[in-house]
Amino acid sequence: MSKRIRVGILFGGKSAEHEVSLQSAKNVAEAIDKEKYDVALIGIDKSGRWLLPNQSEFLLNATDPKLIALNRQDEESVALVPQSGGELTDVAAGGAHSAVGVVFPILHGPFGEDGTVQGLLKLAGVPFVGASVLGSAVGMDKDVMKRLLRDAGIPIAKFLVFRRGEMIDFEAVSGEVGLPFFVKPANLGSSVGVHKVSDLASFSQAVDDAFAYDTKVVIEEAIEGRELECSVLGNENPTASAVGEIVPSHEFYSYEAKYIDEKGAALEIPADISEAVSERIRELAIRTFQVLECEGLGRVDCFLTTDGEVIVNEINTIPGFTRISMYPQLWEASGLSYPDLINRLIELAIERFEREQTLKTSY
Repeated sequence: MSKRIRVGILFGGKSAEHEVSLQSAKNVAEAIDKEKYDVALIGIDKSGRWLLPNQSEFLLNATDPKLIALNRQDEESVALVPQSGGELTDVAAGGAHSAVGVVFPILHGPFGEDGTVQGLLKLAGVPFVGASVLGSAVGMDKDVMKRLLRDAGIPIAKFLVFRRGEMIDFEAVSGEVGLPFFVKPANLGSSVGVHKVSDLASFSQAVDDAFAYDTKVVIEEAIEGRELECSVLGNENPTASAVGEIVPSHEFYSYEAKYIDEKGAALEIPADISEAVSERIRELAIRTFQVLECEGLGRVDCFLTTDGEVIVNEINTIPGFTRISMYPQLWEASGLSYPDLINRLIELAIERFEREQTLKTSY
């Protein structure tokens, strides 16, 4: 029997999406092929410390999305240093743990999905699942993402960008993007800090809340249409899954609808759309993935308007990865099971790493 590959599942994070990550990590740890992989759970607490929690009971309140938390009892603080080849160093004692052969980051939001961790993993010289530094950074920043998509001719909604300290005039904004519109932190996901604004009374609170999470906010027009999503998988030659539809019972697909309210939304997989529309969405999903320099995985979210136009909303380079999340469910509907999907993502990470090792580093 060949030696098992040690996979470091990196989860938690210094982000408002910390709890979402815990749920994803739990599901991946349970589903990964234990005959092929040896799992090392690496939790990052909300202060940013890397910990090796109790591997058998690494979560508290694991079944309650409102109370789920990293179990910090018997924790051990570790660090990943440059050129370590995946070796984890004990911060207190200075000793080293067995190296991980590949890292599976399941980190949502800043300090995990934005290229920061990806840069550290590259410096450490260890393969990792998902987009590299550039793809992660532009996929996280809704402002930069939308500008790149617009320049590539990919249809997107009208949007405006403001930085902290700038005056934001309600009348000018509504005149530019119409009413209602959305106010969003530029660098966050899971609908955290997102508000739908219909009038002046709700505007100031929405802006203040968005700026509580980021120094830059995006204001974009509200597209009337169906919310459709497509999963992308691959490196140089990515493929697209079947298309699914989000049918929220809330006013929009909010954080509560995604993770707290069990009846917050229905997932229709596959979506009840024509083959022509499905192909259009799948084509745009792959183009979006490639334009934004993504690799490994990504979920592309779109709108289908009443007149049949497909508008790309955004990409998620580390989408929710629980068993009931849209990304794995779309691949399940496309014939790739959850455990096989995890395996394929690890293979893609190793393939990319081996390809990069062939590049010259001296002239």
